[in-house]
Amino acid sequence: MESTVAWYKQILKLDVSFSNEWFVEFSLNEKAKLSIANEAKASIKSSRGKGITISLNVDDITDKHLSLIEAGLNPSSIKTIWHSKAFYIYDPEGNRIEFWSKI
Repeated sequence: MESTVAWYKQILKLDVSFSNEWFVEFSLNEKAKLSIANEAKASIKSSRGKGITISLNVDDITDKHLSLIEAGLNPSSIKTIWHSKAFYIYDPEGNRIEFWSKI
């Protein structure tokens, strides 16, 4: 859990809106949150990245792509899909993170 929380804070630069010893909630915007819980204390067990995609809309897809490369990550190439530009990375638990912008 610690490495995953650090990844979202340091790599994706998300702000923590709440945390305790086993749960951290990040603010995506005023209404959307992303939560990470210690599996040992959570009522729902981890999917270990199977079948999960977290989709994040960004203003500038090229800028986001370059910033993740500069952070030492290896994002996929930017592709055109569903009238949008998108690319993917994986968090430390294997969850796929999609970044996209409308064309």
